[in-house]
Order: sequence, then C-alpha cells, then structure tokens
Amino acid sequence: MDLGLFFMQSVVLRARLESALGERIPSPFTDLDTRIPEIVPTGIVPVDALTGGLPRGAITEIFGPPSSGRTRAMLSILAEATGRDEVCALVDGNDAFDPASGIAADLDLKRLLWVRCHKLEQALKTTDLLLQGGGFGRVVMDLTDLSLSYLRSVPLASWFRFQRAIEKTPTVLVVMTPESMVKSAAALVLRLEMRGTDWSTLLNAMDVNLEILRSRRTRPSISKFEFRISK
Repeated sequence: MDLGLFFMQSVVLRARLESALGERIPSPFTDLDTRIPEIVPTGIVPVDALTGGLPRGAITEIFGPPSSGRTRAMLSILAEATGRDEVCALVDGNDAFDPASGIAADLDLKRLLWVRCHKLEQALKTTDLLLQGGGFGRVVMDLTDLSLSYLRSVPLASWFRFQRAIEKTPTVLVVMTPESMVKSAAALVLRLEMRGTDWSTLLNAMDVNLEILRSRRTRPSISKFEFRISK
C-alpha cells in the first residue's frame, strides 16, 4: 500500500468526519478525561459480574454464531456508554446496523458516529483513523456479517497496531466477529452461544453461555445466564 496515499486519504476522511459531526459532537478527535476508571460496564449485569467490565485502552473481542446475542451485547455496550454522555463510534462492516434497534436499546444516536462500510478494507482503515484521532469512549467494529475468509486474512499485526494506538487512552475497542480473530492482541475475549429461548407473543429472553477465553483480570471460565431482550 502507498503510505503517502493512505495518509492523504486519512486526512480527507478525518476532515469529512469532523464536518459531518459539526456542533453535534464538539472536538470528536480530542482524548477523553484520562481520570475515567480503567474498567467500564457493558450494561449487562451477568456479564459485568463475571468479567468485571470492559478494559479501557485495550481490545475486547466478542464472538459467536448467529443468534447468540452478539448484536444485543453490542447495543448494550453502546447504550451504556452514550447514557454516560460518552461519544461512541460504530464501524459497521457490512452496513447492517438498524437504528431502530439502537433506539429500542436506549442508544443515544446523537452521541454515536455510525460509519457504514461495505468491505473489510474500509472497516480497517476507518477504525485506524478513529483510534489514531482519539476522543471516543467506545469504538465498536462490527465484522459479523463479513466473509470469514476475508476476516481470517487480517494479520495479527493489524490487531496489535490497534492495541498500540489506544493503550494509553481511555478508549475501549470492541471487535464483534463470528469467530475469534484478535487472539492475543485482545485483553478480553468472550464467546457467546445461545442455549435456549423463551417465547410468548414475542421473544422475551434467551439463555446464553458466556465463555471467557482470555482475560487479564479473571480466570477463563464458562457461565450460563439469562440474556434479557425486552425490559
């Protein structure tokens, strides 16, 4: 890749992002107050009880098959952050995010930068820019709808590059994938698997197995809990 061209593209993209955000999110590329606690909640009580929360300045990877609660976990993480007046960014790998589902999960869309991508390269470049710029409490990469063959081609060095970009910042990078990709570059790796559902007229809840594959704070473990869909 031509690094000069990439730099120019990054400058242009940053200018466009700042222009698009306007007065809605002032100074989006300015670091948050570093006095913010190191660990932040996901908004899902059983998950926070098991993991202690998400580490700032580090990568958390959450993966699992379809219908395993990945999307609901992602929405909860973003809603929790925007509810605390933090600015978040969602790098939507395949333009799959439904704003209505975000509103239903109490996600404040006014504090969310939604970057709609259509291929892996766009998602990686955008995430790199956002992390280098700083100022976001959560940056979520939703790669769950992208081809596994493409995701497996991402070198481990790319994930470590992201880790180095945020290690001294209060940003939480959450990577959502269909299978584990980030490996040792992540401080926390969680696997979700649905075990059952509770139906009335609508889906009310699902039983989920949460497996902690990697954690710098807790021991690897497997736990089953009820994952609430509706309030």
